[in-house]
Amino acid sequence: MDKNIKPVDEDRKPSQDLEKGSEHQKYSYEDLLKIIEKLRAEDGCPWDRAQTHESLKTCLLEEAYETVEAINLKDDENLKEELGDVLLQVVMHAQIASEEGRFDIDDVVDGVAQKMIRRHPHIFGTAQAASPEAVADSWEEIKKQEKQESSVYESLCRIPKALPANMRARKVLKKAAAGGYNFTEEGPVREQVCQAFKTLETAVSSGNQEQIDESFGWLIFDLINLSRFLDVNVENSLTNVIEKFINRLGSVENPEKSQGLSPSGLSPQLFKALWDL
Repeated sequence: MDKNIKPVDEDRKPSQDLEKGSEHQKYSYEDLLKIIEKLRAEDGCPWDRAQTHESLKTCLLEEAYETVEAINLKDDENLKEELGDVLLQVVMHAQIASEEGRFDIDDVVDGVAQKMIRRHPHIFGTAQAASPEAVADSWEEIKKQEKQESSVYESLCRIPKALPANMRARKVLKKAAAGGYNFTEEGPVREQVCQAFKTLETAVSSGNQEQIDESFGWLIFDLINLSRFLDVNVENSLTNVIEKFINRLGSVENPEKSQGLSPSGLSPQLFKALWDL
């Protein structure tokens, strides 16, 4: 084991008997660590023992999205459960790394605690930051120093490729703008969107699928750039429109179903109602 990896803390005792059927008031953080350790032990659960960082990637993403859904619904009971599922993923990944002698959960906690102190010099140091915007600017500057980024290009390359494309595009555009590589007014951005659409139409007319794909990508990219100037959250905006489309389909479909009509049998007026702005 790496000499920098701390051995399992023998003093970290569960607050109660973890065996099936034991009575308890509340399980603790230490109990959770012991439970995961037991599940991953040689005589533990076959499924849990088979998991790796790679196999759990989808689980981590799904739990994060389900947590966001609970927040959107303002469902405290569900939010409590989903936060627990996210915590489970963190502990599982830390346990896997610990078994391989790389790091453990204490290193994870220590690392994020150090980061919070380091990136809040206005709280734990002598710096000043009187607004959320000032704090965000300070955070980015400290992060840039930590990563030893000497150019905007290096900063953009560090944005994770695993992010959903619209989120990654927004981050790329924000960092590029901070480095001076972006439009400064809304008007030219709207003109760029119109030009991107014309380019797409030209590509469609040519029938070249490669050009169509690239032109479509630029159109979406330009629209996301425009969203920054209009102060629009792309994810929320698209989600709201999706819900409206679903509701419109429901209002159009139900009366028609009673008449035994399929979508192809809808009147042009009803079909158009699904898409009208």
